Amino acid sequence: MAELAGLDDPKVRAVNEKHGDDHGVNLTKLRALAKRLRTQPELARRLWATGDSAARLLAILVCRPKSLERDELDTMLREARTPKVHDWLVNYVVKKSPHAEDLRMSWTADPDPVVASAGWALTTERVTKRPAGLDLPALLDTVESEMKDAPDRLQWAMNHCLARIGIDHPEHRPRALAIGERLGVLKDYPTPPGCTSPYAPVWITEIVRRQQERSAPADS
Repeated sequence: MAELAGLDDPKVRAVNEKHGDDHGVNLTKLRALAKRLRTQPELARRLWATGDSAARLLAILVCRPKSLERDELDTMLREARTPKVHDWLVNYVVKKSPHAEDLRMSWTADPDPVVASAGWALTTERVTKRPAGLDLPALLDTVESEMKDAPDRLQWAMNHCLARIGIDHPEHRPRALAIGERLGVLKDYPTPPGCTSPYAPVWITEIVRRQQERSAPADS
């Protein structure tokens, strides 16, 4: 904890606070510390228990995802209220856990929108990598009826799922595009030059265009 405190940078903290995070540790330096520590499950639990966001990010990097029980992961997710800790926990730990599918189904239906957003993130992972068994039309029905009025983080996660359905499943692309156009979610989101807009119709169209360019045969 003393070493983490020594890495705290007020400028980094100020930038992070604009995004809802509450730590000031440069993530490259945090990763270097984690690399030095290597995997230490018990240390990870002790770091997590401090409640400090930088310590929790480090805990995520040094834990052993498959050693965490289902209820332990559920508790951790509900405690992870800042965006970076939440995102890292889902992407670096839960997705590697044997309990991921059980948690996905539980979290997606949770009344807490932050918890539900984790369920949608896991659903998006399946849409892209393991779609067998998913009811994609039903997912589109839910997005169509609920995304417009969802709280920000849940809306963002549902929008990501909508975009990936449109990108990865051509048979559902026309409907995904139509839903995105009708709802207009994130249509006016400020997007830096050179970046793709998160507005689903633009996102889908651009990524599909890039994929088609990469797969097109070169001129002889």
